[in-house]
Amino acid sequence: MRKLFAPVFAPFLAALIGVSLFAAAPSQAAEDPVYQTFLGTAINGYDPVAYFTEGKPVEGSSDHAYEWNGADWHFASAGNLEKFKADPEKYAPQYGGYCAYAVSEGYTAKTEPDAWKIVDGKLYLNYNKEVQDLWSQDIPGRIANADKQWPKVLGN
Repeated sequence: MRKLFAPVFAPFLAALIGVSLFAAAPSQAAEDPVYQTFLGTAINGYDPVAYFTEGKPVEGSSDHAYEWNGADWHFASAGNLEKFKADPEKYAPQYGGYCAYAVSEGYTAKTEPDAWKIVDGKLYLNYNKEVQDLWSQDIPGRIANADKQWPKVLGN
């Protein structure tokens, strides 16, 4: 299954088009990457606040956009944008929006908006529903492992 996650071409493609996959703003440690599209939109353009307020993934809009941690975050409403601005750490997904299962295994992978879960007030995203099922078999263990792996994934 590891081959599914291997981001082999992403660094080369990013270098070709001049996009930094690991950019960060001063509000977080400089080495914290955010999963984003090649256009710089965080978490596929979905509204991170909606996971908490509506209990489901909701597409954001560029009409309600905010740059944070080196990425453009989109929101479904001005209200959700304001909530995020007030406390981005509360709403931003863990591990920069990269797959929580992959990070627990020591690497990064993209995520799908429908593969998500809020645990202890934190948003976790996964590669897809199948991977989320694997992650869900031991959520506390996977989170503990991912928390330990995250600095290593970042190269620290």
